[in-house]
Amino acid sequence: MIKEEYKYSELTGRIIGCAMEVHTLLGNGFQEVIYQRALAYEMELQGLNFIREQEMEVFYKTRQVGTRRVDFLVEGCISVELKALIKTEPVHLAQAINYLEAYNLEVGLLLNFGNTRLEFHRFQNKKYKPIV
Repeated sequence: MIKEEYKYSELTGRIIGCAMEVHTLLGNGFQEVIYQRALAYEMELQGLNFIREQEMEVFYKTRQVGTRRVDFLVEGCISVELKALIKTEPVHLAQAINYLEAYNLEVGLLLNFGNTRLEFHRFQNKKYKPIV
């Protein structure tokens, strides 16, 4: 699961491990908010620092054009979006990438608890610009 060539691979592996534990114990069929609460508790148990429902600024070019809440901001650098769908569609993957770009975060995860198996996707923002 952990690929050393990916930035933050150890951290994303820990987050995915927490999500797998939640899915193993709860299964599928609940609303997204139930998984969000359970994942928050599991990440807390595993010693991960996170903010739930973090308000993030959205930029267009150099101007802030609004805000949106990310489900989790983990360790100040990983965006985690949750879904509880039978199947994620390409639009959900594109949405997660767009959020990463809008937040100017380098790495993000999309976790889907709605299927019989946990579905996860890791994204890297190719447009990421380090803040100097």
